[in-house]
Formats: sequence, structure tokens, C-alpha cells
Amino acid sequence: MAKVQSGNFRRPDEVRTLKHGRIELVNLGEMTVGRQVLEPGWRWSTHVRPLAGTPTCEYHHLGLVLAGRMHIEMADGTVMELGPDAVYEIPPGHDAWVIGDEPWVGINWAGIRTYGAPLLATGERILTTVLFTDIVGSTDVAARIGDGRWQTLLAAHNDAVRHAIDGYGGVEVKTTGDGFLARFDAPARALASARAIRTATATLGLNIRAAAHTGEVELVGDDIRGLAVHLASRILALAGPGEILASATTRDLVDGSGLVLEDRGRHELKGITGSREVFALLDD
Repeated sequence: MAKVQSGNFRRPDEVRTLKHGRIELVNLGEMTVGRQVLEPGWRWSTHVRPLAGTPTCEYHHLGLVLAGRMHIEMADGTVMELGPDAVYEIPPGHDAWVIGDEPWVGINWAGIRTYGAPLLATGERILTTVLFTDIVGSTDVAARIGDGRWQTLLAAHNDAVRHAIDGYGGVEVKTTGDGFLARFDAPARALASARAIRTATATLGLNIRAAAHTGEVELVGDDIRGLAVHLASRILALAGPGEILASATTRDLVDGSGLVLEDRGRHELKGITGSREVFALLDD
């Protein structure tokens, strides 16, 4: 149940220092709000890309400009300039830099929890929890309500999923048409995010399913690849409407977290050698 909460940027929960800037974070339960203060001369591709290890910023940002001016350039060449009082949404795949001699100050409600935190460089292998989600029966829903209403509903779904991914410290890797691929530094966070996604999308009248597996992946530009990704994808194919499934590895790693998972037996997964145990996340 939601509760009344407040924080204060005069006493942030965390201050993350960047070259030519800083980020102040205030945590409100599952949500993190950040204030960015970026000095003249700051540029994402110069000062943050070495930490992120990706060609462009892969965070989805939603925020408000308090002061200064920022230039945004998307990978497809789309450009935008943000000044005071601008409310903005910036999809993954962009560069950004401060314009002029005044510091840029902005408040972010999405895409800030892990922004600027060190990551391994592209091509390195990391241990992560891979989460796949998709909408059950999306083709039938789209046919029933028509293309215009479907696009509006899909946009609301995407917003809800991104909020839940960011709220649990995940990183959106990509969309998969009617679903998402994300990665998390902790398996309990991945499963809690999946549960939040299921709850949020149910209010939209949508049924989702999800699957998680913990293993090593290779960072390749904006994407991830490896056996762990394929295994999570194959487990997703086993999930029914509303189900959140997990591999035995993920189940073992969340032992003691309070999350309860039920044995769903061993399954042969397409393209994966040997049968694998699968577990379903139960409701609280």
C-alpha cells in the first residue's frame, strides 16, 4: 500500500560525483528522485560514456529543468534543446551537453537511480539477472480495440514498465515489440520489478508474463548476449498469463529475501542442453 513519504535535497540519501557535475539522490521507497547539477563544458559522451561503456546514454529520462540549457541529440539525428521550466522525456540512445556559461540543473523522476555509476566496458562479461516481459495475447487485444487505441495503450504499458525497471535499479536493454528486456544487479530486485510490472499493467487491463535468470552476459554496445539471455527467453515461453517464472539459479540466490517461489518441475528448453528446473514467484 502506498504511504505518505518525503525527502529533501538539502539532506540527500546519496551524492554521486561526476566530472563537471554531481547527482543528489532522494529515495522514496521504490522510487528515486535525482537532482543533476552539471557544469558548463559537461558532455555525456566525454564525461559519462567511459563509466557507462555504451556508445550513447541508454537511460530513459523523465524530468524538469530548473536552470541552464541542455542540448540533446538522439542516435537517429533528432535534436532538442531544453531550457528552464521545460518538462522532458528522453528515450534511450542519446548524447547530451550543457550549452552556455550557466550550470544546468534538472530534476529526474526516471533514469537516475544508477546513472553515472561505474559499469564494465563494452565487451566485458558481467554477472547479472536478466528479466524478460511480454504482453499476453497482444495481437488479439490490438485487433479488438483498433490500432489507434492499441498504440495509446502500448505507450502507457511502456511507461509503467520503465517506471518499475528504474524503480528497482534495473537497466532497460531494449524493447521486444510488446515486451522488455532488462538487467538487474540483484535477482530479488528483478523479481520485485516483475511483480510491480504485473500490478501496474493489470490496471491497464493487460496481462503480462515474465521470466528471470541470473548468469554471465556480455555487454555489446547497447545490448547483452550470452547463454543467460537465451535461457531467460526460453523460460518466458513457458510462462502463462500473469506468471513470473525464474530459473533455479535465481531461486537459490533470493533464498532468505522473503520472496516465495514454487517448484514448476524440470523442462527441456529449446536450444539449451539438458533439462532445467523452473520456479514460479508466488504472491505475498
